[in-house]
Amino acid sequence: MQKLMGQLMNCHVDGDSEDEDHVQVAQKRTRCSMSSLVNWYKSVTKKTYPETPIKRKSSSPTHWDSPPVVVILKDMESFTAKVLQDFIVISSEHIHELPLALILGIATTPMIIHRLLPHSVSSLLCIELFQSLSCKEHLSTIIDKLVLTAQFPFKLGVKVLQVLLNIFLYHDFSVQNFIKGFQLCIVEHFHSQPLSVLCCPLADAKSRVSDLSHEQCEDIRRLTSFRRYVEGQESKKQIALLTSDSCLKEEAQKLLEDLHVYHEHYVSVLRCLHVFTSSLPKYPLGKQIRELHCACLESQVWETEEYESALQLARMLNKADLVTMLEQCVEILVSSSGKEFEKTVEKLKEFLTQFQDQEEVSQERDATVLSPNELQKKTDLYHLQKTLLELKESRRSKKVMTKFEVLRLEVVDYIDNLVRRYLVPADHRTLHEVVYFNTASVLRGHLSAAPRTALHTALNNPYCYLKNQALKCDGGSISNKAPDICIVYKLHLECGRLINLVDWLEAFSTVVTAAQEPDAAAASSGQVDDIIHARFVRAVSELELLGFIKPSKQKTDHMARLTWGGC
Repeated sequence: MQKLMGQLMNCHVDGDSEDEDHVQVAQKRTRCSMSSLVNWYKSVTKKTYPETPIKRKSSSPTHWDSPPVVVILKDMESFTAKVLQDFIVISSEHIHELPLALILGIATTPMIIHRLLPHSVSSLLCIELFQSLSCKEHLSTIIDKLVLTAQFPFKLGVKVLQVLLNIFLYHDFSVQNFIKGFQLCIVEHFHSQPLSVLCCPLADAKSRVSDLSHEQCEDIRRLTSFRRYVEGQESKKQIALLTSDSCLKEEAQKLLEDLHVYHEHYVSVLRCLHVFTSSLPKYPLGKQIRELHCACLESQVWETEEYESALQLARMLNKADLVTMLEQCVEILVSSSGKEFEKTVEKLKEFLTQFQDQEEVSQERDATVLSPNELQKKTDLYHLQKTLLELKESRRSKKVMTKFEVLRLEVVDYIDNLVRRYLVPADHRTLHEVVYFNTASVLRGHLSAAPRTALHTALNNPYCYLKNQALKCDGGSISNKAPDICIVYKLHLECGRLINLVDWLEAFSTVVTAAQEPDAAAASSGQVDDIIHARFVRAVSELELLGFIKPSKQKTDHMARLTWGGC
């Protein structure tokens, strides 16, 4: 109740009203009761719903005259059953004063409700089951809205996108972590790329190009894609681009516009290709559009074996599937901006018209009825034998393609030409470095944990983390100022597969007591030995907990080493 009231009464109520009832109130534990919550609810809804009694419109508990209070319990299985039962019973007593809707997050099965709640409590609930979307569907939505769009100027390189997808699909299935990784890519791109100032909408990019300094123009000239572009120009234009900043800025504006147009065309044709390949057997180019996108970014997709396999399967599609795919492609290209695909849409509509004409002709041919005399002739023994001979000869001769098969080949070849024209990899485009983040190693270093490397660095060189000048030492030496676990770890690196605990303790004691001046007021040597022995036992236990060693069954006074090498 305290958490519920704290979250409800400290939240901002929607609306433009600045009434004093909306001021944040710090509730004390003594006032945390359902009556206080009811009073708060009445004060909040009083101005929005002035004279409306709180009653149900129908028998369903989801229809109220005033808005309900929605409480979301993310993980119902983790709640204490008794606490949840009491909360439901108390809330049901005030349901006419405080409309309450509970959303229970269930990770296992809906039957858990009846296991945690007795019948006397579950009967107070009007249970309605619904299922949330899977995390993969949420991921597809994010990729569709952020990656596969020309509206968002920032783009992910193929290696970076594969790192984010691999972490999502093989580690956590967390959409939130994918978004955080995407945000990290944005931060790294704008931090490390000097020309990221041009990664913005096209209208702003053109104005920013004109304001570039000479050093920024030199940064453009250093780009690999721009140098490749300059090498393909005439000698006079090469000199102008490499020496004149004004000429460079004019050319950069055109190149950025071409890059923006490329992204618009790329997304539309990619969706059309996905329509054709997503329903093929065994999915040679992937079932999801993100897989097809990665394949197109990585290389020229039409040169891969998977693409050839997809074309062969597409050449065997039936008429119904082919017509449906063409209709979807027309919708995609019509919705895309620009006049680039007007002729393409007309051509696809022409294909649809031809398929429709063939269907009408085949229906008329099937509807033709033979006369009785002709039917009798066709069923004579002579005519039947003649027909069989003709069929055998036609099988021996070369097969002649039907009109439908010819038209189907034309459709597939036309889609193939669109792919070769518009799905060129992004790294073939000039100035792609401005909007694409391709440093996968940096992203992998931030997101992909390497615990063994970090542990080895911390134990072998504690100065790296503690920044204590007393811990600085040569690579082979062991400082007695280091933490006990670091000393034990360095000593164990010098041992073989089995470590003698007695020798290990003696070495540890030698390092710890080194460079210590004798003190008259110090404890006896026996007490010192006991303290060192206790420190050694604790350090060895910590090392065992980290997984570097384990007790040996061969010898009771030995520890078996579980790791080899430095890191």
